[in-house]
Amino acid sequence: MPNILARPLAVCLLASLATPAMAGPTLGLGSTSEGTGALDLGYDWTFDLSHYHPALDLRLGTGFILFEGDERSDNQAFYVRPALRYSWEHVFVEGGIGASGFVDTHIEDRDLGSAFQFEDRLALGVRMGVYGDLSVSVTHYSNASIKEPNDGFELYGLNWRLAY
Repeated sequence: MPNILARPLAVCLLASLATPAMAGPTLGLGSTSEGTGALDLGYDWTFDLSHYHPALDLRLGTGFILFEGDERSDNQAFYVRPALRYSWEHVFVEGGIGASGFVDTHIEDRDLGSAFQFEDRLALGVRMGVYGDLSVSVTHYSNASIKEPNDGFELYGLNWRLAY
C-alpha cells in the first residue's frame, strides 16, 4: 500500500474511535465515463455536526472498488472518502474530496499517471429510515497533475448504505 495513504488511514482509525451517530456497510454499483462496470464495497461512519449547524453531518467512508475488465483492463482501488452532508427532512446532498490507491495505473485505455488519485465526489440521496440511505453519485478521479499523464475519469454510481 502506498505510504501516501498512511495519513488518511490514521484519520479513519482516529475517527472510528469517536462515537458515530450511524455506521454501516455500503454497496455501490456504477459505470465509468468509458462504460466500464464497477462494484464498490465499503463501510462508513456518520458523525453528528449539529452543534455547528442542525443540518450538517460528516461522513467518513473506506472500502474498495472493483472495476470490471479483461486481464489487461480490470483494476481495483482502495479509498478513504470524507464528505460533508447537508440534509433537508429525508433528502440529502453531500460532497467531499478523498484519496484512493489503485492497484494499476491504467484503467480502460486511460493512463492515470500514478496509483494515487484524488476523489472529488458529489451525491444526492434519500434517507429511508431503518432501510438506510439510497443515493446517486458522481466521482471524478484525478492525480491533480502530480505526475503526467493525468487521464482522469468519472464514476457514476447508485449507492446503498445500511445504517445501524
